[in-house]
Amino acid sequence: MFDYQSLKNILFKLDPEQAHSLAELAMRLGGFIPLALNPVATRCVTLDARLEQELFGVKFPNPVGIAAGFDKNATMVKALSALGFGHVEYGTITPKPQNGNDKPRLFRHVAEKSLQNAMGFNNDGSIKVAKRANALYPFVIPLGANIGKNKTTPQENAINDYVELTKIFSHYCDYIVINISSPNTPNLRDLQNKAFVKELFAACVPLTTKPLLLKIAPDMTPKNAIALCSAAIESGAKGIIATNTTTDYSLIPNAKNIGGISGEALREKSFKFFSLIAKEFFGATVLISAGGISSAKEAYKRLKAGASLVQIYTSFIYEGPKIAGNINKGILNLMDKDGFHSIKNLIGAARN
Repeated sequence: MFDYQSLKNILFKLDPEQAHSLAELAMRLGGFIPLALNPVATRCVTLDARLEQELFGVKFPNPVGIAAGFDKNATMVKALSALGFGHVEYGTITPKPQNGNDKPRLFRHVAEKSLQNAMGFNNDGSIKVAKRANALYPFVIPLGANIGKNKTTPQENAINDYVELTKIFSHYCDYIVINISSPNTPNLRDLQNKAFVKELFAACVPLTTKPLLLKIAPDMTPKNAIALCSAAIESGAKGIIATNTTTDYSLIPNAKNIGGISGEALREKSFKFFSLIAKEFFGATVLISAGGISSAKEAYKRLKAGASLVQIYTSFIYEGPKIAGNINKGILNLMDKDGFHSIKNLIGAARN
């Protein structure tokens, strides 16, 4: 399509958030001109029945999705689909619009191919995002809605935000993700406890026919992580996403003391944490792996470990628009090499 590395050299001279806004503008404009996306899709979309699977009663054309946080306001869905992603998770959305934390709040760690973000759930709010999602849904690929509480909502009223958002976005997505694991809303991670999770899912599950998933942080102890996931599954969660960003600042030299780290610096920590969850819950619920995935080899490793889907974000920024297609083609090559005729046979093969 073009030399992304040359474009990246230009974009990386800009503030990270400015670069993201430019990318959003380009993809948003592309969404208004379908014919402009056709040649992009021809080069990036990998169509192969061996990659298809049905989850939650919905067909996923391939296992590589874009994680929440990239398309916060459901403005880039059409372009991301043309770039070959098998699902798009928009958000995180809060009931009321919010500006997020003070700038600067997004930082590159180029040598580590990583990012550090302290965005703080900046988004247009449920009304505007729901209007956009309504114009899209149902879509050609599955859509997920990632939901969180407003910064100004007191902890004791947090459940009300999730209830409100579940009611709204049930109509505009194929699955809903409960986000209580971002490090960028004060005290949000305090909600990662059994009592709150049980109460939360008990309140939200009856409100929707769409599956509710829990996204967890990689910074919990194994014991607490297993207990939290158990509580969620017992209370009606249909899947676990592991993991969100990490506050382990020792992973990067000269890291900022704010926000969460994503990208290749998180790879090992995220995989170990996911493996812990998969060992306990593979076969009991749908597992999605995120964090540090930047190659077909790593995605394949996560699938073998028990992930039905993988999600990327930071590697999209560092590797460019062909990454979803490249990972999917690479997965197919690795499947051929190992004798897997379907992704269904690959998923969890390392657990057997």
